[in-house]
Order: sequence, then C-alpha cells, then structure tokens
Amino acid sequence: MRSQTTKNNPITSFMQRALDLARNAQGRTSPNPPVGAVVVKGGQIIGEGHTQPAGSWHAEVMALRQAGDAARGATMYVTLEPCCHYGRTPPCAQALIAAGLAEVHVATLDPNPRVSGNGLNELEGAGIIVRLGEAEDEAKEIVEGFAKYITTGTPFFTLKWAMSLDGKIATRTGESKWITGESARAFAHRLRDANDAIIVGMNTVLLDDPQLNVRVETGRAHRQSDPLRVVVDTAGRIPLDAQLLSPALAGRTLIATTERCDQARREEIARRGAEALVLPESRGRVDLSALAHALAARGIVNVMVEGGGALLASMLEEGLADKVYAFVGPKIIGGREAPGPIGGAGTAAIAEVPRLERTSFQRLGEDHVIVGYIFRPETRSLL
Repeated sequence: MRSQTTKNNPITSFMQRALDLARNAQGRTSPNPPVGAVVVKGGQIIGEGHTQPAGSWHAEVMALRQAGDAARGATMYVTLEPCCHYGRTPPCAQALIAAGLAEVHVATLDPNPRVSGNGLNELEGAGIIVRLGEAEDEAKEIVEGFAKYITTGTPFFTLKWAMSLDGKIATRTGESKWITGESARAFAHRLRDANDAIIVGMNTVLLDDPQLNVRVETGRAHRQSDPLRVVVDTAGRIPLDAQLLSPALAGRTLIATTERCDQARREEIARRGAEALVLPESRGRVDLSALAHALAARGIVNVMVEGGGALLASMLEEGLADKVYAFVGPKIIGGREAPGPIGGAGTAAIAEVPRLERTSFQRLGEDHVIVGYIFRPETRSLL
C-alpha cells in the first residue's frame, strides 16, 4: 500500500536526518546521486548512512548494515526512491526486502527512467508499506544535478559571481579582492565542495591566477580530492607558471582547448601534470556543448562556472546554465570601465533576457546571496 504525503506536512526529525546525510554526501558520489537513509525502530534511529563514492554502497545498504538484524520490522526514511536495477552494486529495493523492513518513507521518486516508480512497486509487491512525498522539494533540490544528468546526458551548471551593489566585479583597474566578506567567501567554498568540477575562462586565469580549490572546513564527508579544475582556453594561452599548473594542483586540472593549441604546447601542459583536452571550435572559441558532453562522459554531474564575464555570457547564450548564485557586497564601485559579471553582446530586448524563477535570498554577514533557477519551461519537470 502506498500513501502520498502532502507538501504541507511537517518534516519529521527522521527524514530531516536523512536529508542532512544526503547533503553530507554532495560532491562525493557522482555519477550516482547523493542519498541519505535512516532506519528507525521504537522511535529510535538504529542505523543510518549516505551514498558512498561511485562503485561502493548506496545509502540504504549502509543504513541496513549499521542496523543489522534489528532492521526486521523497522521503518526506513530515505531521500530518494531505492534503485531496482543492477549497476555497480545490487539493487537497493531487494536489500530492503531481504532485511524485512515493515515500512519505507521515500521523499521523492528517482528521476532515472529505469527506476522511477519501479523501486516502490517492488517494495509494495513484497508487502512493505510505502509512504511517498515527505520533504519532496528538499530532496529534489539535493539531486537536481543528477536529474538533469540522467535525463539529458549533460551536467547541471551553476553560475556564480560576486559583485558590488552597482553590479561591478572589479574596479576599472581590475582590482577585485575582496568585494564580499569572509562569510560569503566561506559559503562559496562550500558550494565548490558540493560540485564535481569548477570552470573558469582564460581571462580569469590571466587576471587572478586562481587555485580553484576548497579552502574551508565544510563539515561534509571526506573527499579524495578537490573538484576537477577546468580552464576554457581556446588557444592554449595558460601561463606555464600558473598556479593551476603547479605540482600541488595540476593533477586535477583540465585545460579545455582546440586545435589552435599546438601539439608542443599540449605536451608541455601534460608534463606539468594537467590534461589538455582538444575539443571542437564554435564561433571562435571552445564548443561549450562539446565540453559539457565530455565532462558528462567522465561522470561529472554538478559543475560550477565562476567566470569570467565572456564565459558566463556564453553559458547563458547557449542555454547551458541551470542555476545562479549571485553574491552582492554592500560596496559601490562605479565607473564606466569597471566590468560587470556578464560580458558578451548582451540581449537586445527585455522580453528575451534570461530570467530566474524560484528565487531565494540569504544574508551572509554584511553581504547577501541571491539564488535562482534559469527559467526554462521545457525542463521544469526535471528540477
């Protein structure tokens, strides 16, 4: 028997714990979705777990292992529908049945067409009571990247920038450190930690010489390495002494380039421990759609694009962007020559400009962050 939980119902402490566990796994499970699960008996949690790195165990199995034989007759709260197909590991739905669970609360269905609804059908067919929908919105947000990846074959792209109150990302001389304060910068590093890759354009490397690593303690589960660092570098102009090519960082650096980067330059990049990935050219630059598919082929699900303005504009123009984090510092920079976050030619008509939906607003010290999703009617059901 299956019952539907309304979105207005309060989230129980058990499902809240499952959500927290799923968030703890973000950035560590791709190409699998981050999931949290808890096993409850007699009003107490007797087992819990989250998805392990790809190839290892899923959240449900981790929770059942901790619960042991006490799982028989118990209730599980899980943020995503248990899978019902064989992948790198056996199906979780069968593990729940074998454990003898009496009831399973599922926050949301799996967006994977191979699973969606079928996992719950297997549980119900085995006599397990299924309750669906508690914390559905929260659970969908946690797996929004996976939803796009599994249904379109491309990563979920988040655009991020920091700007002054008057929309500037630097002064007219190019100085940009720091527009926002420590709280906002720590928040941005936590965002990095939840992504599989970070992308910047060549001008950002030339101006800022970034490291693109995670430099704050996030409290999440340990990850084996920083997110993949990707530089869009059409002609192979990255300086060989750039921090991204230093021995400490180059092992997780990918230079997305074209045939305009000659073989000798590509070999020099490789000698420094980075990879030069040659992609097709489109409108005089790296074909970003080709880059998106190349990243997806490597199991990259969630990607944060941090600038510069030309790259952010291209992501919007080509319809690749999904979400925006715009950090706003209470500073007024001014100046006709001071750059804004989005470059390119811009949109001519207001009716055609990209717009955000499902926006939210959060204060971070003296700064604020505006979060929203690029309005795209054809993909609303995925997000």
